[in-house]
Amino acid sequence: MSEEAREEQDGSGIPLVFGRVLKRLRIQAGMERAELGRRTGYSAATITSYEVGRRIPNAKFIRQADEVLGAGGMLIDFIEDMERAQYPAFFRDAAALEKQAVALHVFAVQAVPGLLQTEEYARAVFTMWRPVLSAETIEQRVTARLARQEIFARQPAPTVTFVLEESVLCRQLGGLAVWRGQLEQVLLDSQRRNVEIQVMPNDREEHGALDGPFTLIETTKGRRIAYVEAHKHSHLFTERSPVREAEEQYGLLRAQALTPRQSVAFVEKLLGET
Repeated sequence: MSEEAREEQDGSGIPLVFGRVLKRLRIQAGMERAELGRRTGYSAATITSYEVGRRIPNAKFIRQADEVLGAGGMLIDFIEDMERAQYPAFFRDAAALEKQAVALHVFAVQAVPGLLQTEEYARAVFTMWRPVLSAETIEQRVTARLARQEIFARQPAPTVTFVLEESVLCRQLGGLAVWRGQLEQVLLDSQRRNVEIQVMPNDREEHGALDGPFTLIETTKGRRIAYVEAHKHSHLFTERSPVREAEEQYGLLRAQALTPRQSVAFVEKLLGET
């Protein structure tokens, strides 16, 4: 079995159980799929996908269905597990920690980080994924990725910083229109008061982190964690020594990269050249 197939299988249990409970409650309420869909704002085909575990519903639908079917919170109890199931297996623990973050620091070397991605860019990334993902999985992961961006509006506002390799911003994933839209989104996000974005130019003679991308997470409980991901595998470092090393690397990166203001000018220049 391929790694992708294992990941899909790992996330299938909870959606299947939820789907069976949803179907049983709907039948007990004497309601057709079309009626449940009408009252929650979804098509009958989408309700079918939820009931057979092919698609993962968002929290909004789950709350609506719980109320419409008089489930008394039975469906709402699934929300946290369903949110975890939206992500590939290697990212689920990091996603849960991200939701608790008071500070998040991201170093990216391959693609624009998910927290900054537009819908079109995210869809292009998942469409290029190999082994090929199903259409349902692509849409599920795009939705989950965009939902993560709620971190920017959270109160109290977390501190979120990014250091992006120049090559990340120059790579035209998805085509020219998608790329331009993504650069524009980076500029918009850079205007948020709790966000700072810096670019690491290709011509720098010094580089503090040549061993790859990572993310630093500080939670509401004061835990400091380093997340490292490579080829669909990941590791969360909680021991102080490796976390401190990653923090030192990130400090060097920020000192060596363009300042936030210079980085904005760099992105504006890229847009002006196309």
